[in-house]
Amino acid sequence: MPLIKLSPAERRRVSAFISCLVLAMVAWVFAVLSNPHNFTISKVIVYKNAPQKRAFHSLQNDTVKATIQGNGWQMLFSRFNNHDNTVSVDLRALEKRNYVVLSTQLRQINLKQPPNRQIVTFDPDTLYFDFSTRTVKKVPVRLVKAVKYEQQYAQSGDIAIKPDYVTISGPAEAISKITSWQTDTLKVDRLKETAVTQLPLQNVKEVNMSVYPKSVQITLPVDEFTEKVVQVPVKVINNKNYHNVKLLPQKVKVTFVTSLSNYPVIDEGFFEATADLSLWEKGYSVLPVKLRRLPPYCRIVKIEPSTVDFIIKK
Repeated sequence: MPLIKLSPAERRRVSAFISCLVLAMVAWVFAVLSNPHNFTISKVIVYKNAPQKRAFHSLQNDTVKATIQGNGWQMLFSRFNNHDNTVSVDLRALEKRNYVVLSTQLRQINLKQPPNRQIVTFDPDTLYFDFSTRTVKKVPVRLVKAVKYEQQYAQSGDIAIKPDYVTISGPAEAISKITSWQTDTLKVDRLKETAVTQLPLQNVKEVNMSVYPKSVQITLPVDEFTEKVVQVPVKVINNKNYHNVKLLPQKVKVTFVTSLSNYPVIDEGFFEATADLSLWEKGYSVLPVKLRRLPPYCRIVKIEPSTVDFIIKK
């Protein structure tokens, strides 16, 4: 197909026509977007002034569709401007009835909305609630932690939580299922000294439930650890027929890791090593050595020997 050849003058006229067409389209788009438009966006409900003597839960989703009075530009950019997608609903009306009408709160709600993005209507406009008996309960605090220690350091004692119990209140049915309350995650890297910090509790997910206090103090004892060796006597257990048993050897060497603060005080009295004689009746020719008691926060490295010979004297 032969190409159409235009003279320089004709090319200038075509270029001017296209430019005018583009400018006209841009002007039309600006004019359309500048006209008033009502558009709908989703708003997350945030409750305030909840009844203190009545436990409740919502019978609908926690979002409503809000019709906004604005222009085309605001409608266009509403999808990208989600930093304020909440609407605050006052629940004082629940002291006398089981529903809240959002249209009666439009004036107060719009006071917190931008002047050029006023809400016209809600869908649904009426929120319904179910009520139940409110109860109070104390539950223990459970620490959630993700702690990494410096090399040769570790937890050296029990973690102290103050207070170690919190008070929760809310619907009796929901409260009865709660046995503890978690903290936010305690995150520490390369820890090598005792950590003392104020840690928030996890947020309440239901609007009609409360937790007190909102935070607890955590004390995580940390110390440097080192190896220590003690000689521990082996005790015969399950000697049902009261045999005269002699173990060879009578003591084993226990190598363990403990904190420097406990190093001077831990001796063989903190351990209990046993050999189970009932295994002889099952055909064992030597008896494995087991530790039935050992100090807290100690890690066993090895037991030498791990088995003992035995002689039964008749």
